[in-house]
Amino acid sequence: MPAVAQSPDPWIDNNRRIYALNDFFDRLIIRPVATTYRSLLPRFARQGVGNFFSNVDEINVFVNDLLQLKLGHAVSDTGRFVLNSTVGLGGFLDIASSVGLDKNEEDFGQTLAFWGVGAGPYLVLPVFGASNVRDTFGLVLDTVFNPIQYYRESALRYPLLLLEELDTRAAYLALDDLVVGDRYLFIREAYVQRRNFLVKDGVVGDEFGAF
Repeated sequence: MPAVAQSPDPWIDNNRRIYALNDFFDRLIIRPVATTYRSLLPRFARQGVGNFFSNVDEINVFVNDLLQLKLGHAVSDTGRFVLNSTVGLGGFLDIASSVGLDKNEEDFGQTLAFWGVGAGPYLVLPVFGASNVRDTFGLVLDTVFNPIQYYRESALRYPLLLLEELDTRAAYLALDDLVVGDRYLFIREAYVQRRNFLVKDGVVGDEFGAF
């Protein structure tokens, strides 16, 4: 059965063009590099890199916990950051999860939603990919609150930012083969469902419908 559109997408023609461009460069450059990265770096090393960037992200998560009035989460995420930054050797080891301090996922897009800002139409961004109007503004704020942006040494800052994106892409390689049918529609609906899940803290219905 063909994919059925479930999400408002008034800019679909332009979105498809940007998606095609992103997909072209992903297949040409990004995916091969990510595949090589995954092949050359042992799994435990990739896990450590992922843990490090996840720990850096705790600062952004903590700010959004407070802005969404989730004080319990703020306390838990502070504990995660302190424990992983110290005992966890700068975040390369996720000690916090092993003691029951699970990671929360919060960002400025979710915070805007918490305060009543609607998602707006679906939007495909160059390089960054699937988004919507609200999450695009949230992405700008997430970038501002990324501590890596403020490393003084550009010789370290830019490689870290690139490594962060590369590690994220490598983590999604296993999902590539799950995309079926119209890839644009599949990714759009998966993104919308995932964002609704996060915004509503997991309290959502089945939004794929006949997808």
